[in-house]
Amino acid sequence: MCNLGAINLSKFYDAEANDVDWETLEQTARYATRFLDDVIDSTPYFFEENRQQQLSERRVGLNNMGLAELMVRLGIRYGSDESIAFIDKLYEFLTLAIYDESVEIAREKGAFPEFDGEKFVQSGFMQTLPDDIRNKVKNNGIRNVTLLTQAPTGTTGTMMNTSTGIEPFFSWVYYRKSRLGLHEERAPIAQEWFDAHPGETELPDYFVTAMELSPEDHIRVQAAIQRWVDSAISKTCNVPNEYTVEQVRELYEYMYELGCKGGTIYRDGSRDEQVLMLKGDQRAEAEMEKKRKHSTEAIEQVTTPHRVYPRPALLTGVTMRRATPMGNAYITMNSDEDGNPFEVFITVGKAGSDLQADAESMGRMISLALRTTAPQNRRKMLKLIIDEFQGIGGARPIGLGPKRVASLPDAVAAALSEHYFPETAAQQLTLVPLDPNEPHPEPQDTPSDVIVDEHDKVQPNGHAHGVISGADMCPECGTYSLVRAEGCRKCLSCDYSEC
Repeated sequence: MCNLGAINLSKFYDAEANDVDWETLEQTARYATRFLDDVIDSTPYFFEENRQQQLSERRVGLNNMGLAELMVRLGIRYGSDESIAFIDKLYEFLTLAIYDESVEIAREKGAFPEFDGEKFVQSGFMQTLPDDIRNKVKNNGIRNVTLLTQAPTGTTGTMMNTSTGIEPFFSWVYYRKSRLGLHEERAPIAQEWFDAHPGETELPDYFVTAMELSPEDHIRVQAAIQRWVDSAISKTCNVPNEYTVEQVRELYEYMYELGCKGGTIYRDGSRDEQVLMLKGDQRAEAEMEKKRKHSTEAIEQVTTPHRVYPRPALLTGVTMRRATPMGNAYITMNSDEDGNPFEVFITVGKAGSDLQADAESMGRMISLALRTTAPQNRRKMLKLIIDEFQGIGGARPIGLGPKRVASLPDAVAAALSEHYFPETAAQQLTLVPLDPNEPHPEPQDTPSDVIVDEHDKVQPNGHAHGVISGADMCPECGTYSLVRAEGCRKCLSCDYSEC
């Protein structure tokens, strides 16, 4: 059973002393420990097995967010030797306070039922704690079998406008879409610094993002925190695209040597959800040039061998509602007077959203393929379209077994198949071959930069940043702003998160 709570470390910065408000932080950590312990007794458990397991161990996971912001406010560069020393001091302070409070609760209410003092203090983690804490635990018991973890806090950290979990900031500048269009925003801590330093165009060197840190810096931070955490840690080690398998192996060995329980390595560009594409990055520019070339070649190969059949004034059809990972889709399928498929309309998401635009374009392309096919061949053309759409996988499939829907195209294929081919799910069909003597129009020259991404900019903070390239579609707001950051997929437009 997950019973997690996070302390926002950035709120404990004492501006007057330029230090941590240690007294208030300790008080908060102790209150949070009691709060999470009380949650165990107040939770309505759906299964008796869960209730018995949780009450026998009383496992909690107190963690934090805002570590990177706190260090920025203190002028400490994330990943530096100074940061490692500060992190060691900070998390030792928190751990000792939290463990001491759990002992106090055990004095009041009793230790967790499975507690065995002799065995408990011999655990590897307990051996790292001071003798006074170990003696208190042995003599008085402890309320919770484990107390600490480090969760991603993707949703809550974003909601609180601070850095998530123990991660560095993802980016200082990003783009948010609203009703007024796409506009640039800065992370609040960066905007605050620029407001306090008018005329400055570059952030100080202690403002660092995930991709500006070396992989070793990521691991050293995780190891420093792991020393004072009795459970697992969520932490992503970002590495460049050119990293080799051997280098990745060496990083995991480095994690093991430093005492990390586990770790995640993300190689830049290894997934479709590319976090950032930086202007001036040779790999990014090469990828853009490849897209330009591919676009030109594809356009030059386009021919129009079919006539487009006009739409009759009256068509009959049905509308099906299908559940998809993006929400309910309404798929309208209209047929001609002979019952052959003629056009398809797809509605999903809000009007004017990117999601609806994609759905509409899918319906238009299906309709165009049908209307450029002879009536007697339209069912065969539709079967080919269904075969291409079926099984297209997305990041968030829903349902199980035969009712599993992998993506919006997969849902559309299922609806088309159910309506037009109820008797069979798979049949080999072929199109009537084109007449080789029929003249084909010459391809038209089209500029090669029709798909060039024109958003790349150099931000005023002196670091190279760009738009979010390769982002997935957000199921909440329908914009292409769903990225993988800090080990979590989240939307930079509406703060939706899958964590």
